[in-house]
Amino acid sequence: MAEAAAPEDVQEQQPPEVTVHKLWVPIGALLLAMLLAALDQTIVSTALPTIVSDLGGMEHLSWVVTAYMLASTAATPLWGKLGDMYGRKRLFQTSIVIFLVGSALCGLSQNMGELIAFRALQGLGGGGLMVLSQAIVGDLVAPRERGKYQGLFGAVFGVTSVLGPLLGGVFVDNLSWRWVFYVNLPIGAVALAVIAAVLHGSEVKREHTIDYLGTLLIASVATCLVLMTSLGGVTWPWGSWQVIGLGVLGVLLLGWFIAVERRAAEPVLPLKLFGSRTFSLVAVISFVVGFAMFGALTYLPTFLQVVMQVSPTMSGIHMLPMVLGMLFTSIGSGQIVARTGHYRVFPIAGTAVTAVGLLLLSRLTEHSSTTEMSLYFLVFGLGLGLVMQVLVLIVQNSVGYQDLGVATAGATFFRSIGASFGVSIFGTIFASGLNRRLAEDLVGADLPAGFRPDSIAQDPRSISTLPPSAQAGIYHAYAESITQVFLYAVPIVVIAFVLSLFLREQKLRSTVTAPDLSESIGLNPVERSSLDEIARALAVLGSRDARRDLFRRITAEAGLDLLPASSWLILQMQRHGSVEPAELAEHRIVPIAVIEAAVREVEGRGLAVRNGLPLRLTEPGAEVAVRLVAARRAQLAQLLGDYDEEQFGELADLLTRLSSQLGGDRPDRTGPEQPQRGEGRTY
Repeated sequence: MAEAAAPEDVQEQQPPEVTVHKLWVPIGALLLAMLLAALDQTIVSTALPTIVSDLGGMEHLSWVVTAYMLASTAATPLWGKLGDMYGRKRLFQTSIVIFLVGSALCGLSQNMGELIAFRALQGLGGGGLMVLSQAIVGDLVAPRERGKYQGLFGAVFGVTSVLGPLLGGVFVDNLSWRWVFYVNLPIGAVALAVIAAVLHGSEVKREHTIDYLGTLLIASVATCLVLMTSLGGVTWPWGSWQVIGLGVLGVLLLGWFIAVERRAAEPVLPLKLFGSRTFSLVAVISFVVGFAMFGALTYLPTFLQVVMQVSPTMSGIHMLPMVLGMLFTSIGSGQIVARTGHYRVFPIAGTAVTAVGLLLLSRLTEHSSTTEMSLYFLVFGLGLGLVMQVLVLIVQNSVGYQDLGVATAGATFFRSIGASFGVSIFGTIFASGLNRRLAEDLVGADLPAGFRPDSIAQDPRSISTLPPSAQAGIYHAYAESITQVFLYAVPIVVIAFVLSLFLREQKLRSTVTAPDLSESIGLNPVERSSLDEIARALAVLGSRDARRDLFRRITAEAGLDLLPASSWLILQMQRHGSVEPAELAEHRIVPIAVIEAAVREVEGRGLAVRNGLPLRLTEPGAEVAVRLVAARRAQLAQLLGDYDEEQFGELADLLTRLSSQLGGDRPDRTGPEQPQRGEGRTY
């Protein structure tokens, strides 16, 4: 078939479709690299109490998490554009090396200052792992198959969110907290070696005007404000010149950032997005969700290990109800919205349940039972999941095609920044409250000579050396200090609840499908172009249609009087040149009886002839194939809705390529695709 021509500049923007021998090998290496970055977002939390005991500095605990988040958030858009300009393989290898060097140095850290600095280095590499691993899939895999592989990367986030806290506890209990970082080295080395050896896919390089100044400024603004909230009231008084200075500097840098973004050719955060009421509301709600989620994930292990005196491994197990609840409602809500088209109820219900969950968490004491804790954790997780994935859907449904990529990235960017602030502010409330309560609760206690209350915050393990009467007061001080954090978070989530009431429900576009977990619960901003988002959505929809009544509908669309299975067989021959019916039957792509009926029809009508065993199209058959591909293209175009393919040439080219690919379902001998048992039974 002769594909529809596309403008030359559009063709240059399309990544070539590369066939890679044993595709699962490079895909596996990419998954390993993604696993490293995703795991590092959760595995550290259960090790934090032990890290503080070894290195001291409870007041700086939040920065072990915040340093990584700020660095990876700022670096993500840079890695994406640099990869487009200079080749993703080389940049991806660089990001792995940076991440591994940061991991090794984190494991070797001798004090909190070193650990925080090396966590920032690790975050710089982690941002590249996130964005480049998924971008390389687009270089390796045709749009038709991309949804399947992108789903695997989303699954990595689901698995690591469950296993991360548990693995962190296992390493601390059986090896050392340093192995939370050392474990990255062998996994990363394997990924690095495999990528170097087997990833040879050609890349189409694109020019960008990178907003270096805007990236530096937004990172500086966030750093100033996070420093102000983490140091105020702990290291320096709130009214000190240092804290006030950080606040003033943050505001001035924010003004500079806004001025820069107004003039930037490719701004890191396009200000025009805030002209959309929906985007502005979602940005604030996303900020609050990140704030609540990562703030809780960081300090719940401290409550469990110090107050409830469970092991790091058991603290990971205790957190499973929260994580599983979050995954359940996150996946479920996205699927329900995609099927029903109604989404407004989910952010309203999600923020309400999250607020209730935080209120329940604030009621925990040192005497709470395991059942009570599990129930409260579950409620909190269910609330977060209800709102997280739907926010991405809402944004994608509210903007035009030209803003689809940057709007998705913007919504996830605010979740990442919210996470940084949540960990920081939670840490300030916790540290200041703990110091005050320890001083109050230990008055008159039977303490060893020379004992200082602040030494407990530096090393929680020292509690076990104190008399039982003193221990009870300390556990109570820790419990109240941590649970007070959750109480203070309730009003912030209530604000998000009120804002969610102002969201307007619009008709859901056909191209808006449930995003994968990397978009909904991942820490880093998503960095994909508008075309990438559309390709992913159309591939998912096309794949779903292909399993049901696709060929019935395209046969009718083409105005042909053929069995649907005959249309399918013609497109097989059109895409692959020839087919062997016996091979198709052997792979059980469709039942043998259906294949035989299709073969009889196409041969009887002169649409195909045998050349030995293989079946090939005749000239009339080739003309029918062109009509079928055009019919499939027309159906894909209908799914675009108000995304005008005539206005955006790259969409027209994508539709043309997808329409020729989605007809051929024969297993590729050089690729990983395996036929699904029972596929095609609708014929």
